[in-house]
Amino acid sequence: MNKIKHVLGVSGGKDSAALAIYMRDNYPELEIEYFFTDTGKELEEVYDYLSYLEGYLGKPVQRINPDRDFDFWLTQHNDYLPSPQARWCTIKMKLKPFQDWVQNFLDEGYKVYSYVAIRADEPYRTGYNSNDENLVVKLPFRDDGVDRSGVMDILENSGVGLPAYYKWRTRSGCTFCFFQRKIEWVGLLENHPEEFQKAMNYEKKAMANQSPFTWSERESLEELSRPERIAEIKADHEKRLIKMKKRIKVNPLRPDGEPELDMDDIYGQGKICVMCHK
Repeated sequence: MNKIKHVLGVSGGKDSAALAIYMRDNYPELEIEYFFTDTGKELEEVYDYLSYLEGYLGKPVQRINPDRDFDFWLTQHNDYLPSPQARWCTIKMKLKPFQDWVQNFLDEGYKVYSYVAIRADEPYRTGYNSNDENLVVKLPFRDDGVDRSGVMDILENSGVGLPAYYKWRTRSGCTFCFFQRKIEWVGLLENHPEEFQKAMNYEKKAMANQSPFTWSERESLEELSRPERIAEIKADHEKRLIKMKKRIKVNPLRPDGEPELDMDDIYGQGKICVMCHK
């Protein structure tokens, strides 16, 4: 008989959580191993959400830890911060640990099916590209026509719901992820000031070592955290929110009559890291 493994990575984000629930409920015959690649720099709400998800799945989500932490790799990169142009954090702390973990199965002669939470309404996104014919990437949501509204239905009907950080941030990932919008940095400052301070300390050290990047585009966190700048960011966010609400038809089935919007609605999907944010 062929040796087969089914694996599914969860990031602490809504899409991968919904896919884990979807696979459990619709493909119960598959013995799926769920995993989370832990950078050690995640929001505490992410760990809480993983616990809720484990309760629904009825099995643990394995933690895959990189051999070295963020501080080690930052030193290896001469204190240059990661950025959209140089995403060494994703490579060293997400992708490489996954590759090493799954390679053990391949070396043992398994054919591995890896399930990735790319939705049917994301035709422009791809999963992990494997060069090994025994590592097969599957996109169940795309194959089965599950879009964003379908994901929301899955989370609501299961009772798992959305991660708590969705009140101020759309995506999972490290506390200092450079893909955060300005308003999400403000959210980090207001919800986790100690983590914002840590991010600022990393940035100050990087800038002292001539790093060409700051965490947030075109301004340092010290500049972003000034009261007058926070007021500007919040005012811009409110304008965007009002404008978007006017463009969306109100669903009469919603008790409050208000459209449900998140950061992706207001600012657009933009760039994301599939390994970190799905």
